[in-house]
Amino acid sequence: MLTDHTTLSQFLIEERRRFPEATGDFSALIIDVGLACKAIARRVANGALGGALGQAGTTNIQGETQQKLDVIANDVFIRANEWGGQLAGMASEEMDMPWAIPPRYPRGKYLLLFDPLDGSSNIDVNAPVGSIFSILRAPNPGVEPRPEDFLQPGVKQVCAGYAIYGPSTMLVLTVGTGVHGFTLDPQLGEFILTHPRIKMPTTTQEFAINASNARFWEPAVKRYVDECLEGQPGPRGKDFNMRWIASLVADCHRILIRGGVFMYPRDTRDPGKPGKLRLMYEANPIALIAEQAGGMAITGQDRILDVKPTKLHQRIALIFGSREEVERIEAYHRDHSGRDFATPKFKSDELFQTAK
Repeated sequence: MLTDHTTLSQFLIEERRRFPEATGDFSALIIDVGLACKAIARRVANGALGGALGQAGTTNIQGETQQKLDVIANDVFIRANEWGGQLAGMASEEMDMPWAIPPRYPRGKYLLLFDPLDGSSNIDVNAPVGSIFSILRAPNPGVEPRPEDFLQPGVKQVCAGYAIYGPSTMLVLTVGTGVHGFTLDPQLGEFILTHPRIKMPTTTQEFAINASNARFWEPAVKRYVDECLEGQPGPRGKDFNMRWIASLVADCHRILIRGGVFMYPRDTRDPGKPGKLRLMYEANPIALIAEQAGGMAITGQDRILDVKPTKLHQRIALIFGSREEVERIEAYHRDHSGRDFATPKFKSDELFQTAK
């Protein structure tokens, strides 16, 4: 029986007991990910006192300027997870190619993908940032993976989660049995279950989008936002608020707790690019969390979790949040494209069983 003081370890043990054949490697991997998040939380909390603010003087594969904490957080994730024997390999938004597990460590049956510090441009202004992670099964357990082994659709994820470093540090994850939130107790150094079975509100009066890109939006997105801005006198018959933190984790956490919709849509600024966010490190894990909490996540035309990746650092459009609002945006895309499509609801609630 889970109590008000259930730790992350206890939660994972209870989940594993439902599947006696589980080996414990999956739980151990999540614990190691949690350890990395604790270490990053400490670095973020120290701020300028830790000497880790500012730019690192390097760029990542996307050509973005790295912050010092980007580099530090990436190294923390690697060191916390490479040694335990649960992973066949890792891939990070901050690295060109997957990280090979050093020969001195055993290789396991999982693949870990992560954005070590999402929203790092907010670090210097002391705004919330976070880490995002995704776990897949390795096609060839115990063998160093090929880059294409990571290119699995989001529906294949056996775990997804994020840590948010704000007024308190929280770890939010799904292992296929809903979405659960754990708050870091700084005295105990443990993540404590504080938000079991989070359910995203189905309706909302909030939306999040970077309005500076309005001139580039597709007609479906422009139609949706215009209707929201018309407020109570308009076709929606109610007033909306716009929220935009420019940190995917922070926006996702707000929407998960109180509802809303997040839009980083495809636009016409660069027609050759299908979107801004990274499919493997951001869109897929956030989409799984959204669906497990009762929400939806789409590109506009397609369900995010059904997209077949073609590149490790593939970009994509992402729209997710409260089901009624995402369904409306989906319908507007259908109206403007003339395309007949459907977004099936994620059906499996037994990811933990498949992850054993």
